[in-house]
Amino acid sequence: MDIEELRTFVEVADAGGVSPAARRLGVSKSIVSRRLARLEADLGVQLLSRTTRGAALTEAGITFRDYAARVCGEIDIARETILPAGELRGRLRIAAPHSFGSTHFAPAIAELARRHTALQIQACYTDRFVDLLSEGFDCAIRVGTLPDSSLVARRVGTISAKYVASPGYIERHGAPETPEEFITHQAVMQGNETWPVMDGDTPIAMKVQGRFKADNGVALVSAALAGIGIAGLPEDLISEHLASGALVPVMARFPAPELGIFVVRPPGQHPARKMRVLTEMLIECFRNPSHVADNTSE
Repeated sequence: MDIEELRTFVEVADAGGVSPAARRLGVSKSIVSRRLARLEADLGVQLLSRTTRGAALTEAGITFRDYAARVCGEIDIARETILPAGELRGRLRIAAPHSFGSTHFAPAIAELARRHTALQIQACYTDRFVDLLSEGFDCAIRVGTLPDSSLVARRVGTISAKYVASPGYIERHGAPETPEEFITHQAVMQGNETWPVMDGDTPIAMKVQGRFKADNGVALVSAALAGIGIAGLPEDLISEHLASGALVPVMARFPAPELGIFVVRPPGQHPARKMRVLTEMLIECFRNPSHVADNTSE
């Protein structure tokens, strides 16, 4: 029984089909199919039932999937234990936000690849809220307030945020000064949300409503500039518009709290060292923003 066959089976089981698993693994569908056939022949049982929509686990496959995933995890830990100090290898799949991932997180991820030449990194930049388990990601970098979940989170930094609107919007609708006034205004937002504000040192939740929604921070900036509504955005996305006066801060007495930056991973007793190294690099990056850039230019 080959470890790559076990990994391939786990990927197919989690992805729900040969094609998505092949994309995750970076190999052809024929290679995935051959590995599955060898594994099933070795075990003498059918693990997957192929359908026109993908692949479904058989009863034996459901039972075997957890054991296979555990074996793969233990092998990864064993490999890391005997590697020379500091060396990383294998694959690391990372999901990061698109809006400012290229400016805030991409340099640290690129530096991780530069330092560890045997490590294969697959980074997906999207503002969509990815499901780490079903989509096969090792970890994600997330910004904001984390919802309750079984994921393990580590805070690596913070980003300042502001509530802003265009001068045109304020001229037409006025500027809210309290959370109670805000409910009468239009917000541009990512979903059905409550927005946090600070009342002194006390965080409170503010209900918002709006007709414009987008899953991308840059799109929300454009909507705010167009005067569609009030936006709550990281300062790094709107600094030039604040400087030019195209956007104006609102809710000065009830400001937005700092947004947390987190590395989240599926639950497990032993986080892989490659994830720990990435987390430590991001912590250093936000503690000393020039650190990664200086190293990258070596």
